[in-house]
Amino acid sequence: YIDFLQRVTGRPSMAEFPTQLRNTSKQRVSYYFNHDVGNFHFGAYHPMKPHRLTLTHNLIVNYGLWKKMEVYRPRPVDAPQMMEYHSSDYIDFLQRVTPENVSSFGDLLKRFNIGDDCPVFDGLWDYCRLYTGGSVEGAQKLNHKQTDIAINWAGGLHHARKDEPSGFCYINDIVLAILELLKYHARVVYIDIDIHHGDGVQEAFYSTDRVMTVSFHKYGENFFPGTGDLNEVGHKRGKYYSVNVPLHNGVDDRSYHSIFKPVMESVMAFYKPQAIVLQCGADSLRLDRLGCFNLSNKGHAECVRYMKSFNLPLLILGGGGYTIRNVARCWTYETSVLLDTEVSNELPFNDFLEYFAPDFQLHPEVSMPFKYDNQNSRQYLENIRMQVVENLRLLQHAPGVQMHEIPPDTYLTDLEEEDERRPDHRMTQMTRDRMVEGDNEYYEGEYDHDQQGEEEDEDDFGGRGGGGGGRDDDMYSYGGGGDNDSIHNQQQQDSEQLDE
Repeated sequence: YIDFLQRVTGRPSMAEFPTQLRNTSKQRVSYYFNHDVGNFHFGAYHPMKPHRLTLTHNLIVNYGLWKKMEVYRPRPVDAPQMMEYHSSDYIDFLQRVTPENVSSFGDLLKRFNIGDDCPVFDGLWDYCRLYTGGSVEGAQKLNHKQTDIAINWAGGLHHARKDEPSGFCYINDIVLAILELLKYHARVVYIDIDIHHGDGVQEAFYSTDRVMTVSFHKYGENFFPGTGDLNEVGHKRGKYYSVNVPLHNGVDDRSYHSIFKPVMESVMAFYKPQAIVLQCGADSLRLDRLGCFNLSNKGHAECVRYMKSFNLPLLILGGGGYTIRNVARCWTYETSVLLDTEVSNELPFNDFLEYFAPDFQLHPEVSMPFKYDNQNSRQYLENIRMQVVENLRLLQHAPGVQMHEIPPDTYLTDLEEEDERRPDHRMTQMTRDRMVEGDNEYYEGEYDHDQQGEEEDEDDFGGRGGGGGGRDDDMYSYGGGGDNDSIHNQQQQDSEQLDE
């Protein structure tokens, strides 16, 4: 009966490609989000909508997933850190160009590929600094073993090149994060499940054996960016360290996993990476505005679950995704997968609930037939798998590196550095963040010791005359003692001083 339903509906069971989960329940997860990153706007008709990040964060908060993670506001990355990969001329251009002065840059606009795909919009430089900060800080946390999984859904902009933007991407936060990871890890594997080829990351590491790039993407029919053929395997020292899996229209969950899991199993066995970077572009989902694949949320998340099962330091990044309600659903569900937490299919009440009408579900049922037929035959996928495995076999061994002094972090992890850098500010953002109380500060429940203490204080208050004896009496009285009248008089004096 199950087989009959699968054939009739065309929706195979995930049980056909089960993931054997290892002991991952104790993995520490850190989450990076800056509220400002969702407020930028590429333009009225531009498909890239940073607002999708606000929707995602809102669902994560209202599902209560934030309680199971360490939540951080990442610091913006400065120009010198970006120039660890990008050219100084390009970074200088991004810092100076604005919608008001863009016409004065003349030929530089063509040189730096400014146009409809990559426009100049208000706050462009700040946007780049914010989304890059979460990726770099997440990599640093992994380096120092302060977390096992780091999530930055604002990152994953994989098309940006060394000296120009491309495909809605201006700064390649992935490359900068990988460079950070390479300071502590001999080998890093980068995996890309965006529908578009991860050309910017592949280009950055095309000639090295310390990073293996693996991309599963649509290829052919002039699909952007036009790279990612099976024969793009790397160059010189990096030969066979670039793995490309070109796919055709309409790939569904079953077909995708039939190639993803065997390829990644071989990559992990042959390359033996010490850290994983996974770009989770959501434009490979069914019904994406710019996509042509047929993956479901659960099918997309199965790739995340599989890579998590290897129990290696894992950096999770966002990427493409242009039907924003589906992007938010997908990344929220994948956050729950990373936390080993089941969440309800019914969406919780949140500030943007109307975006998810009419079903208001995390995994809505889609009754309409697939827009794209699956053009990836079983034989085609098997041929790709065999070719990839054959290339991997040409690698003699997992490459190592000579011992060397570990370079310093991209920026100091000491938060005091931010305060010292801006002494004219009465209170910096980092200072305000440090004043946020933890969850246990306002714990409410049967075993709330604070509440018990308050009840005891109320019982004893009359006997103590508002002070003298008991715990922390200075918290409850002005001047360490006295009666209620003296407290009232002191409050009046304070009020008069404030009025003056």
